Amino acid sequence: MTAPVFPIFLRLAGRPVVLVGGGQVAATKLEGLLRGGAQVTVVAPEVRSELERDGVTLLKREFEASDLDGAWFAVAAATPAVNRQVADAAEERRIFVNAVDDPASASAYAGGVFRRGRLTVAISTDGDAPALAGLVREGLEALVPEEIETWLELSRSQARLWRQSGIPMEERRPLLLEALNQLYAERAS
Repeated sequence: MTAPVFPIFLRLAGRPVVLVGGGQVAATKLEGLLRGGAQVTVVAPEVRSELERDGVTLLKREFEASDLDGAWFAVAAATPAVNRQVADAAEERRIFVNAVDDPASASAYAGGVFRRGRLTVAISTDGDAPALAGLVREGLEALVPEEIETWLELSRSQARLWRQSGIPMEERRPLLLEALNQLYAERAS
């Protein structure tokens, strides 16, 4: 059994990212990368029209290892053979690569994700069962309240007060739960 993954969120804004592949899967990955502000270069011999976007650099040719020079992250959304080439080139350069539907070639897994306001929830099965991750994501999405942004604002203001007062981290969760309960009690009255 392999070691479990380390969950992390990446700030890709303004950073070069290489997306290898020109099909529908690559198009879905492009959306998230652009939403994150990444400077995306797409490499593929053939490219769907959805990938031809302002601000996206297109290299309409086969992948070359040097395409990853200077990249912070790579997404391989091509055939298993090409994904393996990307993974090998990324490993040499110490770049993490998300190889879509190819866990053996991946050093990073994109989980089932949903966003509500500034809350981002991601679910991973270490690449073994992406459909299950999607089902769990849908279940959690149904549980997260629409007013989560209010929770985030309250949490941020309380955290500022707790830091100023020197309240230790381990004491903050119960205090936050109390503040959230008070928020709902005030709304009910």
